[in-house]
Amino acid sequence: MTEPGYVLLEDGTRFDGVVCGADGHAVGEVVFTTGMSGYQESMTDPSFAGQLIAFTYPHIGNYGVSAEAMESDRPWARAAIMREANNNEDAPSAERGWLDWLIDCGVQAISGVDTRALVRHIRDAGAMRGGVFPASISPAQARELIEAEPPMDGQDLARVVTPERVSLHGENNSDGPRIAVIDTGIKASMVRELVSRGATVELHPCTSGPEQLLAGDPDAVFLANGPGDPAALSYIVETVRQIVGRKPVWGICLGHQLLCRAVGLETFKLPFGHRGANHPVRDLATGKVEITSQNHGFAALGPGGGRTIDSDEPVRWETDFGAAALSHVNLYDRTVEGLELLDVPGGTVQYHPEAGPGPHDSLYLFDRFLARIAEAA
Repeated sequence: MTEPGYVLLEDGTRFDGVVCGADGHAVGEVVFTTGMSGYQESMTDPSFAGQLIAFTYPHIGNYGVSAEAMESDRPWARAAIMREANNNEDAPSAERGWLDWLIDCGVQAISGVDTRALVRHIRDAGAMRGGVFPASISPAQARELIEAEPPMDGQDLARVVTPERVSLHGENNSDGPRIAVIDTGIKASMVRELVSRGATVELHPCTSGPEQLLAGDPDAVFLANGPGDPAALSYIVETVRQIVGRKPVWGICLGHQLLCRAVGLETFKLPFGHRGANHPVRDLATGKVEITSQNHGFAALGPGGGRTIDSDEPVRWETDFGAAALSHVNLYDRTVEGLELLDVPGGTVQYHPEAGPGPHDSLYLFDRFLARIAEAA
């Protein structure tokens, strides 16, 4: 790690460091995540497609990488931005050094960056386009490359990460529910949580219509996490509209936003998103506060079009499919973190209860989902 490099943002702000990943450069939306671990899971989470991750924890790579930590079959984040990168593989589970793995995967990375200053800037100015560049690329060239990158607003990245064909998981779970998933970038740990609870899971390309999704007579439809702007996915929203009321529907992260839009609600882009494993959320059904894992840049508007919820009461929306009630609220910024449809079977959470990576506080939501499927049978 001897070649100088830099991070350049579209507003001209620059942060110097040393390039330590694959050769070349990377551009996209620069975002930050606050997790202290789980760097490999983050890089392979399809929800990070089109983005460069700035890690707030100063030491990244301490325990190496392993096949077990993969959330998909490849990295989707375009670059890793770090204060101090580590290539050790001393942990018992390590199968490769972190930087060796990034290089093998063709992912750009930079170390020695003042990530505290970078994150403070993003918090003040908002997530924006930017890039990681070796010193051999001039700032003028870098600006041209950044300006050629489309903004995240309006991007359909679900088509980029979705599978080409249907796949089946948990085939031996003959007694459990059959769940059809619109795969907009589902994480492997979500599939494992459903299969471990006895479900058979069908992963469908995001372009599948209601006929394909319902052909196997599933007991429910699951809307997965994924990247990009939910407002750009009108074709998925229309598919979901034709399923709501016919089958129980549950959404996570992007799936939460898509179900909200399908029932007539609106979404908006957060200034810098929620990404990390330490976000407090109140479950209004129990009153408990959970520490959650999150990765999203968009959120649903509250009743009356408000961006925040002022109380911890289950306020209601009137939707195209009847009433919906707030089920979870973010305690950092009071944004909507989940809702429940009251007149048809369905519900959502904005965060990632599968804990890949992150705390296990919210794993019970998979049990709640399966219980709701049984109730609707």
